[in-house]
Amino acid sequence: MGFISYYFHWSSEEVLALDHASRRRWCEEISAINSSLNPSKKKKEKSILEFGRK
Repeated sequence: MGFISYYFHWSSEEVLALDHASRRRWCEEISAINSSLNPSKKKKEKSILEFGRK
C-alpha cells in the first residue's frame, strides 16, 4: 500500500478501496515506469513484486 501511496500520492483510503488485483497491477505499472526512467547499467533492478520471490 505504501508503495502506491508514495508514488501516486493517493491516500490509504483510496488504495484500500482497490481490490488486490488492482493494487498488484498498479505496483507493476509503477515498477515499469521506474525501470524505464532509471535503467540500471550494471544489473537489472528488482521490481517491488520480486522481493518475496526466490
